[in-house]
Amino acid sequence: MTYLLLAAAISAEILGALSTRFSNGFTKPLPTFLAVIGVLSAYYLLSLVLNRGMPIGVAYAIWAGLGVAVVAIIGAVFLNDKLSLLQTAGILLVIGGVVSLELGGNLDK
Repeated sequence: MTYLLLAAAISAEILGALSTRFSNGFTKPLPTFLAVIGVLSAYYLLSLVLNRGMPIGVAYAIWAGLGVAVVAIIGAVFLNDKLSLLQTAGILLVIGGVVSLELGGNLDK
């Protein structure tokens, strides 16, 4: 259940970030509403994850890292944002870091 909540928090963060792009400086009501709801929901869901005992360093890294990576990929695939080879490598490193944080915690047990 903790990872389901974390996935929901990441999804809400992605919704908030993408909606911010379409809000036109918070002048368009629907994207602005979705951006605010997305960000507030993301933090609320993240707080539930932390309340269930996941260490903040791991939870925040997964939440922020995957959120950034997915938003960058969505931007490149659907919104015509350009990603250089170095930026693509950075996204892969972020994903690798998230995986390392998660797997590394299991090695100590």
